[in-house]
Amino acid sequence: MRWKGERPADSPALARGAIPFHMMSGTEMRITMTDRAVVSSPRPRPFVNAAIAAVTVFGAAAMGNAVTIPAIPTWYAGLAKPWFNPPNWAFGPAWTILFLLMAIAFWRILERSTSRPAWRLALAIFIGQLVLNVLWSVTFFGLRDPASALVVVIALELAIVATIAAFRPIDRVAAWLLLPYAAWVGFATLLNIAIVWLN
Repeated sequence: MRWKGERPADSPALARGAIPFHMMSGTEMRITMTDRAVVSSPRPRPFVNAAIAAVTVFGAAAMGNAVTIPAIPTWYAGLAKPWFNPPNWAFGPAWTILFLLMAIAFWRILERSTSRPAWRLALAIFIGQLVLNVLWSVTFFGLRDPASALVVVIALELAIVATIAAFRPIDRVAAWLLLPYAAWVGFATLLNIAIVWLN
């Protein structure tokens, strides 16, 4: 359709080098429609994002376990502990569940990929708290320094709260999934304080 008095060459589409549909061959029309569909609705990558989330979170868990597990039956067993200290067998299942929830939350955020600064900030804070998580294991069990580990675990708790706050506008479920993690680290902070006091 042309406006009155407009020549075909004056069409904005032709000025950009586009070919009107009535001048296209069947193949060109199919290619054009396919290109438009690809641009308007990019394919999701749920499996790729799930793999990224799992490798990132459980990779951090593996690094922490590498320094934690050897110290539990040796150095940690000899520490004076408060009455509310859980049995050693409880830590493994608890952390496994928490890391699984963490990975799901991270995956949900990755699925909502955007160029918005808030999304990038949420990812940065999440990675930051993962680094602090590993650093606490290294400091407490690896270096066997509960006092320094107390500083790290307080920073970790604050980073988890910041992560929940950053996740909430993007995906509320992802934020809720981190609440048990925040509660457990809060308990670990009290345990760390007690161990410093008693030793």
